[in-house]
Amino acid sequence: MHSVQIPAGQIELEGELALPASAKGVVLFAHGSGSSRFSPRNTYVAEVLQKRGIGTLLFDLLTREEDRNYATRFDITLLTQRLIAATEWLRSNAKTQTMKLGYFGASTGAAAALQAAADMGDKISAVVSRGGRPDLAGEVALRSVTAPTLLIVGGADYGVIELNEQAGALLNCEKKLTLIPGATHLFEEPGTLQQAASIAADWFVQHI
Repeated sequence: MHSVQIPAGQIELEGELALPASAKGVVLFAHGSGSSRFSPRNTYVAEVLQKRGIGTLLFDLLTREEDRNYATRFDITLLTQRLIAATEWLRSNAKTQTMKLGYFGASTGAAAALQAAADMGDKISAVVSRGGRPDLAGEVALRSVTAPTLLIVGGADYGVIELNEQAGALLNCEKKLTLIPGATHLFEEPGTLQQAASIAADWFVQHI
């Protein structure tokens, strides 16, 4: 894994790119509000993907200054633009330009992942949402996603389950909704994050 700087308009975003020797694809992580590239949950999932031979890009969607602004954390349009900028950076990078790309979104990052997937079309091979708010992507974007999409939700994350079911109904692509028994929103219960990571890895291996 090595540190990278990703140009996004007038700023640069800090990131960590890991490319296993046999990697044929890279998954970009879109973290939730108030989180960062150092999110322990996303870092764990990234390590699971790397062991399965998939490259990962963990990066900050916002600068430190922007992250201090509560409204900016929930600016899905801005988060989407940053994710697209990182995607284009990978597509122009000599080491990754021929690789398939996927998105892993958590919480509000899931909405950004789905909006970006709708925008990028067949350039994105798979999307996974963990404890996400795909509903925040909006109906137009959800109906436009073509990448196979997996929605992973905690079985005890009441309210968010229903929002994922509603969002899933709008998706016209290959799709699946998986509930992790006993898990709440942050997958803090023993073994639940491991289950989610394994299921996500299977999805990416299948499609990337």
